[in-house]
Amino acid sequence: MADKPSVIRETDEDARRLARTLVRAARYVALAVVDPETHFPSVSRVLVATDSDGVPVILVSNLSAHTRALSADSRCSLLAGEPGKGDPLAYPRLTVQCLAEPVDRDSDVHARLRARFLARHPKSKLYIDFPDFRFFRLVPQGASLNGGFGRAYILPADDLIIANFGQAEFAGGEAETLQELMGDLPDLPAVLAGHLGGDNALKWQVCGLDMAGIDLISGDFALRWEFSAPCHNLRDIKLDLSKSAYPIP
Repeated sequence: MADKPSVIRETDEDARRLARTLVRAARYVALAVVDPETHFPSVSRVLVATDSDGVPVILVSNLSAHTRALSADSRCSLLAGEPGKGDPLAYPRLTVQCLAEPVDRDSDVHARLRARFLARHPKSKLYIDFPDFRFFRLVPQGASLNGGFGRAYILPADDLIIANFGQAEFAGGEAETLQELMGDLPDLPAVLAGHLGGDNALKWQVCGLDMAGIDLISGDFALRWEFSAPCHNLRDIKLDLSKSAYPIP
């Protein structure tokens, strides 16, 4: 009897790019945790941003059930990807298995995450500094991508994490690099949003920058532009953009 064909496709660069984009462009995700009392899975919705290495980041209250669950058992999963019109199963989605790492409020990491989270979620300024709120980094351990009917892939953690992000000359100085980039290319958000199929009637702005790409936001909408290769400095960024989206003389 012949072996049945596998429903899992061989992971290629298009699948990796789709997976990275799904999680890095998400404004919120479904978060699954293990309830410490019943030991049943429990699912909630949380706002999400990403750290400079591409690791998803959540800001949660100590009063919430999922925070208590993560404090008792760091294992969790997130589901990213939003359906549109028609059959919701025809749209791509990504499940990422993670280990949750709490972030010390007095650390440099907290300061970096605070800035990145506020850029993605400006309204969180109302509560981000409350003493009962804290950040968790959800470090990927592996992922399952469903790109639509007949497009299933398994991805290792390395496909979702930006390797050697600390080698970038703008690591720790992302805000300054972004300010310089926007000073040189003021219409960049609109150009990138146009390439990504964003609504031209919206006012897009850049809300994040890392070695692997640029995050865009406009109100309740978010987009992600992935570089063709890791960029270590402003010169690399401009060169990559000139080849793919933005004609820079």
